[in-house]
Amino acid sequence: MNRRDILLLGFAAALIPALPAAALDRALTPEEQQLIAEITTHNNAIRTMAGRFLQIDTNGGRTEGTFFLERPNKVAFRYAPPSREEIVSIGRGFYVLNRRDETYYAYPQDSIPLRQFLGDQIDLMAANVLDVVTSDGYLTITVIDETVAGTVQVSLIFDTETKDLAQWTLVEPSGAELTFSLYDVQKGVEIPPAFFSIPANYKPLEQ
Repeated sequence: MNRRDILLLGFAAALIPALPAAALDRALTPEEQQLIAEITTHNNAIRTMAGRFLQIDTNGGRTEGTFFLERPNKVAFRYAPPSREEIVSIGRGFYVLNRRDETYYAYPQDSIPLRQFLGDQIDLMAANVLDVVTSDGYLTITVIDETVAGTVQVSLIFDTETKDLAQWTLVEPSGAELTFSLYDVQKGVEIPPAFFSIPANYKPLEQ
């Protein structure tokens, strides 16, 4: 799997998650059901969000950047230098931009794992949940999704007090891992429309 595909899988997991019991081998406890319902309600109320992220790959490589979210269907992840890459979701498509070469790759939204969480309303009972664990003030929900590259597993970590998404770990079909942590997050912010656009001079590349 090349770098742009890895970035896109990691990006898709970031889109404020969801879950429940299709793949669980046990029933959710009443406490888990209540917490999941509260997380669902909290995240459905968030319409815009911006902040910073730290990405750590399976070899310990660290990359930072900024992200911007406006629901439905708009997200931008800007990787800090020396990376020149940016990931943008516009409507029904995802795009990986190269700011140096002024080019981009396009992906249909239906090919992206956890794509359903970009919608106007998040349904946390609609994903394939593998596990739910509560520990040390955090709720971890592990979900799986089938993609063109194989089965992708994502562990989503929520703060049980704030109900915010704090971190997620993506396990690729190859077994490699990619972890994202969010910080300096602000909600209800004004985001310029240009942040969710592709410059007119950028050229599309074929897959």
